[in-house]
Amino acid sequence: MGIYDELGITPLINAWGTVTAVGGSLMAPAVVDAMREASEAFVDLHLLHRRAGVEIARMLGVEAACVTSGAAAGITIAAAASAGLGGEADRPVLRDECVILRAHRSRYDRAVTVAGLRIVEVAAHGASDLRAAVHVRTALVLYVAEAEHAPGSLPLDVVAGALEGTGVPLAVDAAAELPPRSNLRRFLDRGADLVIVSGGKEIRGPQSSGLILGRQDLIAACTAIGFPNHGIGRGMKTDKETIAGLVRAVDLYVRRDEAAQFRAWDRMVEQIVGTLDAHPLLHARRHRLREAGIQPASIPRAYVTAPALPAEELAARLRAGDPAVAVGVDGDAIAINPQCLEPDQVPALIRAIVGACAYRARTGGH
Repeated sequence: MGIYDELGITPLINAWGTVTAVGGSLMAPAVVDAMREASEAFVDLHLLHRRAGVEIARMLGVEAACVTSGAAAGITIAAAASAGLGGEADRPVLRDECVILRAHRSRYDRAVTVAGLRIVEVAAHGASDLRAAVHVRTALVLYVAEAEHAPGSLPLDVVAGALEGTGVPLAVDAAAELPPRSNLRRFLDRGADLVIVSGGKEIRGPQSSGLILGRQDLIAACTAIGFPNHGIGRGMKTDKETIAGLVRAVDLYVRRDEAAQFRAWDRMVEQIVGTLDAHPLLHARRHRLREAGIQPASIPRAYVTAPALPAEELAARLRAGDPAVAVGVDGDAIAINPQCLEPDQVPALIRAIVGACAYRARTGGH
């Protein structure tokens, strides 16, 4: 029996994506090997952190990098470092405000307040509104990349311009903004001082890993209050195995053929849409996020609707099925993301969706 069998847990077919609630992504064997190798010896963790940051920054072509225990921890550490917290993390915070555009508020705001900062929400119609909210107590402006084109948002370049001359850092939460790989540099090139990304999503490192990328001085401040130092990040552990695994995962990521990966995703989506749209109980369509030229194209999706079956119920039936399948829900459709699918899983996924709808038809909806 495997460990999941021992615990009475059924593994999922992941058609949802690199979602934390279902495990992020799967690590390559080389990443697991690096973690196992790291587990077989003791090491100076301070030195390992520094050397890993230097190597990751070199591979990604950025000024500096700091390993964290996930993107949420990265936000907390970036906020605390921007506020000027030192390694002891027990002195009063002099810069205790984090400015966030109203359109960028999210449940991850708590990562900022954990650092002891107060959120200042700004309904900005232009750069002047944002600039007016920044003053001597402002520690940083947190910008959520996925909200850039939401109603009431401002372009990242405009926000960066509004902060020129203030000395206030601009941190971008880009936890799930890969692919494309170019985003690792693009946000910095557009004016961000720090960019926070997950290590356990598209990079395919350990799920409990993340990165803060950006300015050397700010990264040094982040490192000083992160694990294993006795700052606010002490409890956000990045053990030697996680660090080694992330270094190897970044190395594999920068060498991955991204164009080939997109072609594989496209093929899976076409297969799913072509098969399911021909079924009498289903409608299917494909969609590529951000395809209007606003941002670089992201992962294609298949959207499937069953007129006789609400999307939430269809998703629940798939999760309870055999095989169990995890999908997203978007309005009246289930959203199928091929990012964590293997091509040989697609036929089973299609059968599961058809079976869930057929069950509904046989039972008259009960």
